[in-house]
Amino acid sequence: MELDNQATAAVEDHHQPRRRLCEKGCERPINVCLCDTIPKKPIPTLTKIVILHHPHEQRHKLATVPVLKKCLDNCEVIVGRKLRYGDSELLDSLHDFAVENPDLPFRTIYLFPGKDALPLAEFKLPNSSAGDSDMINCVLVVFDGTWKHAKEMLHASLSFLSKFAIQACLDYDDRIEGGTIFESDLTLRKEPFGGCMSTMEAVARCLRLFEPNGLEIESILTEVLGAMVKFQVSFLKPVKPRPKVLKKTKEDDKKRN
Repeated sequence: MELDNQATAAVEDHHQPRRRLCEKGCERPINVCLCDTIPKKPIPTLTKIVILHHPHEQRHKLATVPVLKKCLDNCEVIVGRKLRYGDSELLDSLHDFAVENPDLPFRTIYLFPGKDALPLAEFKLPNSSAGDSDMINCVLVVFDGTWKHAKEMLHASLSFLSKFAIQACLDYDDRIEGGTIFESDLTLRKEPFGGCMSTMEAVARCLRLFEPNGLEIESILTEVLGAMVKFQVSFLKPVKPRPKVLKKTKEDDKKRN
């Protein structure tokens, strides 16, 4: 949490009191412009991506969803705390189709780690070819927020989502501490446990498996994310011990002596 707050504060301090925004396309502060990295045209995908974007993330300087939306053509962003009928024509149609055809396999996946989640690599999707009409029906639902918010969003959405979607996950290990911005070129915030990643990286890893040119798409998205991380690292200052902690440590040493 301290690293996350420090990273956010670094951006806020750097941009105040005046924050000129890029007008070329990325709409980010001009000193962290990503126009040279973001694709000139959004990347088309057979996979449809739906992201539930927590309202708090709209105000977060390190949110990756606004950038991801500019990178992908087939990406829908819903701002809210839960998915429900009426929020998305696409999800509504998937819900109705599943209710009317309960014996047909689901083509919708919601990404979230858990003991009941099937590893994404084990899903047997149709052949990844542009001529495969079934592949167009593949939909990926992602929850974007802090770990706490994402769990709340999932549980609030299950009554609707579970009727037409299957839970899947990328590799993770909740016994291992998550990484930080200092340990990975793709990590913007302190992660809660091993395998956690930003929404942008998670979508990139999924598209690698789903798309005919998945490796290329993954490479483009991770390059953009890497550029965001490099900007942020350049703003960070070394973390110094708090004075109170230093004082207490000296007092403890005196007691021991």
